[in-house]
Amino acid sequence: MSIRKSPIHIKKVNHNFEREVLKKPFGFKGSAMTEVWQTMAFLQNDRDQYSIGLGTQNVLWSDSKVFAQHSENGGNALMYAMGERALQIVNGNSFGNPIQLLSELLPEVWSYGKKITANPDLRKTFALNALVALDNAAWLLYAKQNGIKNFDELIPEDFRDGLSARHRKVVSIPALGYGSSMNEIQALVDQGFFILKIKIGAPGSQEEMLEKDKEFLKHIHQTIGQRETAHSKDGKLPYYFDANGRYEKKETLLRFMDYAEEIGALAQIAVIEEPFGERNQEDVSELAERGPRIAADESAHTDADALSRIQQGYNSIAVKAVAKTLSMTLKIAKVAYEHKVPCFCADLTVNPILIEWNKAVAARLPAFPEMPGLGLQECNGWQNYKNWEKMREKLPDKEANWIQAKEGVFHTNQEYYSQSGGIFQASPYYEQLLKK
Repeated sequence: MSIRKSPIHIKKVNHNFEREVLKKPFGFKGSAMTEVWQTMAFLQNDRDQYSIGLGTQNVLWSDSKVFAQHSENGGNALMYAMGERALQIVNGNSFGNPIQLLSELLPEVWSYGKKITANPDLRKTFALNALVALDNAAWLLYAKQNGIKNFDELIPEDFRDGLSARHRKVVSIPALGYGSSMNEIQALVDQGFFILKIKIGAPGSQEEMLEKDKEFLKHIHQTIGQRETAHSKDGKLPYYFDANGRYEKKETLLRFMDYAEEIGALAQIAVIEEPFGERNQEDVSELAERGPRIAADESAHTDADALSRIQQGYNSIAVKAVAKTLSMTLKIAKVAYEHKVPCFCADLTVNPILIEWNKAVAARLPAFPEMPGLGLQECNGWQNYKNWEKMREKLPDKEANWIQAKEGVFHTNQEYYSQSGGIFQASPYYEQLLKK
């Protein structure tokens, strides 16, 4: 990886956050969150150029143990403190490029997080989530100092193969918590959405969870199993299930898959994401051979972790530039590309501006063989935030033709690529909030 021009010296930083309430508790991992903190990081170099990066915190997703041991605000405050720690480390220091910066920051911020959460087993994803706003600000400042005005040029050469596609369509994938009503599922399909991300792993013991998940699947299949789409090879709607590590053993998931086969739903399950906890080292090749792609998500904290999951038989990776930083995502996508494992972009219930950062990656990831020509991006903020329309007002250009999905698809045309999806455009709202 070549380092462009001179190091970036940081002479000023700033940090802030806003709390955004959800319409209703969003349930997964056996619990539920009710609000999401939106973070902002400001960096200014010694040339008086500055940048503002955004982040969205998700304590429940990144470490459910921290979520369980603290109040919801308390868990968010701990993650925010880790972001603040990172900014204070950067202030007055220099870095060559954002990937190098993350490599230097992550061990120290993770160690600091273990201390303040009193959790020696703190998941690395918790630290990465805390660093997203700073990482985005670092990329934007890196671009400014080096005269880079295009996302494709921003990607270092060593990582470009992993983001080498240029899809003209990116599928918008809504998400549904476990227990979502069939009316809600039916309504989304009626609106044109043709892939739904559905949380499984219901609360309760493993046996209780399995029975509830089977019942949920039965109702889903009865409701939309016969609906059609032009975007899948068999013309049926593909199901995308996310267990968030709730299944403790492979045999339990096999029973779920057996039931899916019994009711005629298995062939429509395209992806089962993060079925097991990260400490589960069972080979999943047997599961993948049944048909669904088995995807790693939060357990693939880093590129090294992603490689370990691939060696365990995982044949898809959910990447999250909005959750694990763009820097780490580039490294994970590189490993996946080298092993011919397709990736897609999962959401973190992020704000409208971060959707565009995720879309920049989704539009460039090589396509799933089962869905050629399409990028895949989960996008659920519009479903969950109480004040979504007010949040959209903070976009630099909310009328851009790639912002809103049409019939379940974002249209990423030549204009989209020439303008890099607007991610280099400053938001007046955040400028007035942080440029002080």
